[in-house]
Amino acid sequence: MTDAAVSVTQSAVERFTEQYLRSLGCGIDVHEDKWEVTVPDGADTALSSGELTLVPADDPTEEESAEPLHPESALFQQILSEAGERCPTGTLSIETEDTEVEVPAWLENSVVEVEEIRFTPYYDRTAVVFLFQLSIETVSEYQREFLRAIAVDTRSDECLPKLEEVFLRLTSLDGNPTTSKQLELEKSDIRALLDPAQSQLLERIQGLVDEVHEEASRAADAEVEEYRQMQQQRIKEVEEEHSNLSSKIDELNEAINEGDQEERVRALKQRKELKSDYDEIDAELSDLRERRDQGFPERQREIRERHALDVRTTPLTVTQVEYERGEIEIDLKEDETVQTVTAGYGSGVGITEAVRCSSCNRELSDQNPLRSIKGGLRCTDCAPTASR
Repeated sequence: MTDAAVSVTQSAVERFTEQYLRSLGCGIDVHEDKWEVTVPDGADTALSSGELTLVPADDPTEEESAEPLHPESALFQQILSEAGERCPTGTLSIETEDTEVEVPAWLENSVVEVEEIRFTPYYDRTAVVFLFQLSIETVSEYQREFLRAIAVDTRSDECLPKLEEVFLRLTSLDGNPTTSKQLELEKSDIRALLDPAQSQLLERIQGLVDEVHEEASRAADAEVEEYRQMQQQRIKEVEEEHSNLSSKIDELNEAINEGDQEERVRALKQRKELKSDYDEIDAELSDLRERRDQGFPERQREIRERHALDVRTTPLTVTQVEYERGEIEIDLKEDETVQTVTAGYGSGVGITEAVRCSSCNRELSDQNPLRSIKGGLRCTDCAPTASR
């Protein structure tokens, strides 16, 4: 499965921000540890005109008026949203010459020789690529930001993972931008594709969500254990204080029973004071023990709520992608045996139909590669012994 994602790294943030600000006509003087930005009057942006100091770091300690610039900073989130609003739609045409004809995965580790590959386009197809901003975070400490593309064929609703990779490559900061002309698709058609695209996105990121969840759970478990140990230490301290007060009260009881009138009056007064302290300590000890026996539920709930995941997927842009579909012809050779395999193919999409072993009818793949063409297409299990 492809991973058509762009991690929102610090370097990516800085490159994107610089390109966007320059597109607004801003002047940028880049120093080693800060940027001096001049936003012109009348610029099409919510940024205030005039001078602006940006510090590409989490904490702009040098100047109070400086704005931090990093993936989670308010300024970058504003710029990202603003850029998406300015150009939320676009079109892109992927021609045959834009991408190399891809060798199928079931041939990459094959002993069969590929002599030539030819792609003949027959017709154009349309796909929609949604670029989502993906944020996985907890209230306390973990946060990850990605831009992830999901491509869907408008006719078949089929997801096209390889097209997503091509799209990100062609529209990267170093690549060619899409055109922002009006989409030919109706808004209702795009909306109908958004839900399956978002479902596909959530399905693909489940492993990542689980990974972050495990990290957050470990952090929560460690915090719960630290709190439990602190409370256990507190219980030990209160138990000692409780025991000391109990011993002192017992001593005063003896003084009351055995002393003279003056000693009894003094002992009664002291016992009354200590009994008040003892009752408070006894109540605290009972409460601590009860909460310990229950596992400190309120504190656990508070800790785990702070470490709970917040997964947000926000569609930023929609791009209509035209690509070509046709047939691919692959000339294969093994010793003196030659064979041509024909299969459906799309530019930027790759093989669009399954190619199967002629013996067992299992689909050829990177896990079940082609091993021989003698007597037909043979997978690993069905190939002659000499070809394995």
